[in-house]
Amino acid sequence: MDIVTQGLLGSALALSASNKVETRRAAAIGFCAALLADADVLISSPGDTLVNLEFHRHFTHALIFIPVGALIASLLLWPLLRKHLDFKRIYLFALLGYATSGLLDACTSYGTHLLWPFSDDRIAWSIIAIVDPLFSIFLLVSVVWGLKRHSPGPAQYGLALAGAYLLLGVWQHHDALQVARQLAQQRGHQVERSIVKPTIANLLLWRSIYEADGVFHVDAIRLGLLGPDQVYAGASAPRFDAARDRSDIAPDSLLGRDIRRFSRLSDGFVIADRARDGVLIDIRYSMLPISLTAMWGIDLNTATGSGHARFSIYRDRPENMRELFMAMLLGRDLPSPL
Repeated sequence: MDIVTQGLLGSALALSASNKVETRRAAAIGFCAALLADADVLISSPGDTLVNLEFHRHFTHALIFIPVGALIASLLLWPLLRKHLDFKRIYLFALLGYATSGLLDACTSYGTHLLWPFSDDRIAWSIIAIVDPLFSIFLLVSVVWGLKRHSPGPAQYGLALAGAYLLLGVWQHHDALQVARQLAQQRGHQVERSIVKPTIANLLLWRSIYEADGVFHVDAIRLGLLGPDQVYAGASAPRFDAARDRSDIAPDSLLGRDIRRFSRLSDGFVIADRARDGVLIDIRYSMLPISLTAMWGIDLNTATGSGHARFSIYRDRPENMRELFMAMLLGRDLPSPL
C-alpha cells in the first residue's frame, strides 16, 4: 500500500487502544512503526538490481517478525518518549502499528512474505489497489477526529469502515474472477490459471489475466453496481519460455538464473516486451487494464557490470491513457483504439 495509508492504518490501530492522555503519542508511535517495515527498500546491490525487488515486502513484513520490528521501533522512539510513556506502552503501540504493515500489503496484488521463513510464497489477496483514496480518507478522518477529541472512539469507527471496505474488495474480487472465468469459457479457452486485480484508486474496474494454451489474455472488467458488468477485450501474448525464446542463454548462467528469479518474483506472468528487444516484463501490471505496456522488467541485453540482467521501471504511457481509463471506469464505450 502507499506509505501514507500504511502509516494512517498503524496510527489508527494504535490510537484505538490508547487512553485520553495517550492519544497523540499513540498515534505518532503507530504511524512510525507502520512505516518501519518498508525500510527493506534500503536493501540493494549496485551489481544486482534484482536484489531490491527480491527483498521488498520480505522478512520485515512477515508475521513472525512483527514482535522484532515493534521492538526496534520502540527502541528508536524510547529516547524521545521516555518522559511521557513507559516502555511497555510504547511497545504496545509500536506492536499494533507494525502489525498492520504486512497484512495491509498482502491485501494488494504485489505479494508479501507473510509466512516467511516457513514458506517463501508471496501472498497477494488482490482486494485493494496500491493507492485507494477512499480507504485512506476513512483512516485520515478517523485519526484526525480522534486526536481532536482525545478519544480512541473515532479511530475504532474508522477501522470498522476500513474493514468493511476491504470486505467489499473481497466481494468484488470474487465477482471479477467469476466474470473472467465466464469470458474464457465463452471463448472456448481452457484456463490454466487466472488472476484479477483492482485498478488504481477504485474497486469497480479490474484487470483480468488468464493463461490458456501458453498464451496470456488480458481484459478489463467493469463491475456494474446496478446494471450489467462490462468487459473490455484487451491484448494477448505468449508466455515467455526461456528454452524456446532465448535458447542462446545458458540456464546455469547469470542471465539464466536472473530469468528464473524474475519469473518467480512475477509469479510466472512473464512475456517478452513487444516494444523493447531483449526485455522481459511482468504482465500483471500496466497503467491501462487492457494493455501490455510495461511498467517494469529486466533487460537481458543491457547487463550490469557484474553480468546480471538490469531491472528497470518504464514510464511509457499512451497519449490518451487517461481518456481510455476513465471511459472504462465509467462503463462507457472506448473513444478510440489503443
